[in-house]
Amino acid sequence: MNNLILLWHRKDLRINDNLALYEANKKSKKIVGVFCLDTNILNRDDIAPARIEYMLGCLDELRKNYQERGGNFLIFRGNPTIILPELADKLQVESIFWNKDVEPYSRNRDREIASILKKQNINYNVFWDQLMHPPGDVLTKSNNTPYTVYGPFWRSWEKLEKQLPFTAPSSLIGLDENEQKIVKKMGAIDLPTAEELGYGWQRNLVLSPGENAALKRLDYFCSDLLVNYDENRNFPAVDGTSLLSAALKFGAIAPRTIWQKTVAEWENTQSDEARENITAWRKELAWREFYQHCLYFFPELAQGAYREHFKNFPWENDEKKFQAWCEGKTGYPIVDAAMRQLNETGWMHNRCRMIVASFLTKDLIIDWRWGEKYFMQKLYDGDLAANNGGWQWSASSGMDPKPLRIFNPSSQAQKFDPEAQYIRQWLPEISSLDTGELVTGKILPMDARSYAYVTPIVDHKEQQRKFKALYAQVKS
Repeated sequence: MNNLILLWHRKDLRINDNLALYEANKKSKKIVGVFCLDTNILNRDDIAPARIEYMLGCLDELRKNYQERGGNFLIFRGNPTIILPELADKLQVESIFWNKDVEPYSRNRDREIASILKKQNINYNVFWDQLMHPPGDVLTKSNNTPYTVYGPFWRSWEKLEKQLPFTAPSSLIGLDENEQKIVKKMGAIDLPTAEELGYGWQRNLVLSPGENAALKRLDYFCSDLLVNYDENRNFPAVDGTSLLSAALKFGAIAPRTIWQKTVAEWENTQSDEARENITAWRKELAWREFYQHCLYFFPELAQGAYREHFKNFPWENDEKKFQAWCEGKTGYPIVDAAMRQLNETGWMHNRCRMIVASFLTKDLIIDWRWGEKYFMQKLYDGDLAANNGGWQWSASSGMDPKPLRIFNPSSQAQKFDPEAQYIRQWLPEISSLDTGELVTGKILPMDARSYAYVTPIVDHKEQQRKFKALYAQVKS
């Protein structure tokens, strides 16, 4: 046994403000980063090429950060439950450190690895790093149970003291020659490309991968955009959001780092309006944690509805309508623009995510899980907890005290894209039409034919009545 520590990276692809790395560095400077390209995940049918591209970019920067500090970063492809215990045994490590995750698959995998390590008498240390307040820290005062409604969760979560960011090690000690031979025999690989993994992505990403890009975006957002965040965040044609969702999903940036930035901004202003914008953004950070807590305490959410009467809801599940939705050919401009943005960039504005999710479930009456999966097949920031929580919220099957929330795509467009800038950007074939036609969706049949645009595949009012009738039927 030597003083070597393996740091198993998963959703913490960064050097700075990494709790497991900080704790490992207290015990040793000989820390080797390890990442497993988990084939159990890579072989699933809900993996987005853009997400793979972003992850690999984060890994590339993380590897360089280890090397710059004199350390090593190892990449393996396969099953972590086999690779990690064997690697720890062959290198005779002092311990394996990792940061925990809320997802059911990850928790089961981690329990299996922990059991194997125990049998091999190999130490391991685990931490909560991806959340400012881990599951169990934010519970109802009445009966000490998890919150299932966001509002009271936010009020409790906000009051809890937040940890400061953790410092990164300035230097590390690398593997010796013999250890490097062992690693090579174990099958450590060079960082592959997305194409080599079967997930080619040829376009630019909305945010460049890696912690450096995430920190730069954080600075820019706080200095230029945060002051108008509460107003601008709902307008998809405006650069008004942080764009840090993918960075948070893969841990290219820590929530503590973001929170501390809001603290600095709060202290540097006396403006009530500015502080309202900061609070609005903090609430979005809390939404992220709320959904993570929900998935942790109710892992069955990953499989189906939270609300009982939605577990056997009579969805119509029309394949042709679903395909039209996927391709952005529904005849509702705001819906089609959003789906085009998703398909072309691997990202969609959050306001539009709500609009298209409501349209799929309440207008097309298609099972929300179809949309949830399609999003995960496309989104570069696709995160199980956030995606599932958002879809169940939109479908009325999840943790939302307002069960019949239905978005009217036309009124949403008129309110949040009043000049049709967003619609025109993503639907160039009809960009010359009048703004009124674009935002209301009331495009004359003659215009639709002339511009090669589809007529609406359903009538919103009719479908709204049908959905309400189905809802009343299952609730009775």
